[in-house]
Amino acid sequence: MEDDSRFADFVAERADALLRYGYVLSGDPHDAADLTQEALIRLHRAWPRVRRKHNPESYVRMTMARLHVSVWRLRRRERLVWELPEVPHRDALPSEAEQGLWDLLKRLPRKQRAVLVLRYYEQLTDDEIAGVLGISSGTVRSHASLGLGKLRSAVPRPQTAKGRAR
Repeated sequence: MEDDSRFADFVAERADALLRYGYVLSGDPHDAADLTQEALIRLHRAWPRVRRKHNPESYVRMTMARLHVSVWRLRRRERLVWELPEVPHRDALPSEAEQGLWDLLKRLPRKQRAVLVLRYYEQLTDDEIAGVLGISSGTVRSHASLGLGKLRSAVPRPQTAKGRAR
């Protein structure tokens, strides 16, 4: 009974932060909610063990990152498309300044995006990212380098008074 109340307290305290993390990973509020819900279900099943031996939040975040990558693997050949509404609807999650960068992040392959999110949003080391994604540290560095290179090439450079980039 005490375990259930501690789990409920954890969910009440950390659910919003986990939902934001899911959004940064997936780029879609609905996928973020699904990731969060599935990870919390898995945490509940493992709660007694995780609470005693591990940090529950890191367990959930690792689970979310792994679920995100596995969903990508399942969907990479199948893309569900519905008719678009006449008037587009956008949730006001990122600001206008962040939207351009977010659009660029969406264009990256999922593993590159996951590595960049885990590195810069979660501030994990390469070894920690490798553990979360189940890949080598060298592959983490490769994905990070490729992803950053694509982002740098897509971001317009500021112009100086003479029209040359700084």
